[in-house]
Amino acid sequence: MCGRFTQVKSRDDYLEFLLEEAESSIPYDPEPIGRFNVAPGTKVLLLNNREDSLHLDPVIWSYAPGWWDKAPLINARVETAATSRMFKPLWNHGRAIVFADGWYEWKKEGDKKQPYYIYRKDRKPLFFAAIGKQPFDVGDEAEGFLIVTAAADHGLVDIHDRRPLVFSPAAALEWMDPETTGAQASELAHDAAVPADEFTWHPVTRAVGNVKNQSPELIEPISNPAA
Repeated sequence: MCGRFTQVKSRDDYLEFLLEEAESSIPYDPEPIGRFNVAPGTKVLLLNNREDSLHLDPVIWSYAPGWWDKAPLINARVETAATSRMFKPLWNHGRAIVFADGWYEWKKEGDKKQPYYIYRKDRKPLFFAAIGKQPFDVGDEAEGFLIVTAAADHGLVDIHDRRPLVFSPAAALEWMDPETTGAQASELAHDAAVPADEFTWHPVTRAVGNVKNQSPELIEPISNPAA
């Protein structure tokens, strides 16, 4: 993880759960985003704090600096991102948040892989920790952003051994704050992540495997996952 997720609600719905008095340059937009199958390599609304104000920018979900000669990366492991040569500058100066409702994971069942949709039991929005190349409103498209992942625990490990690092609203705001140091961000990642027991999941159609499919039916539970 994380390889696919949903960003369905309107930007206003997500922001309502996140902030009340924070300065924001984000225009009002009640229109649902309606993305039921967000895939790597596409532009995603990325929330970030610059010049003492919150901004939403469409940023490509992948990261490949000019010297990187392999496939673009989409995730950064929380265990190593803060200290690695590649990710440390992003961890210190390019922290951001991705809005989501849930994410997909595939589990091998027999000779097939069955997708599952994972979300909060209370259906509240998710705030994925992300890192990327600032400034997000300009620059090289190839140097976009990555979603930070952590080891799965409790029941989630039965679906996949990794999961996105999900923050509470207060922790998400602190994560994005430019005054938060890299060391403090590491403490947040360790202490302020939403725990695994607040999530639930159900099997969904394998149609989610095709990035062209974007219908609401993708997140509906199915009754015969082994079929």
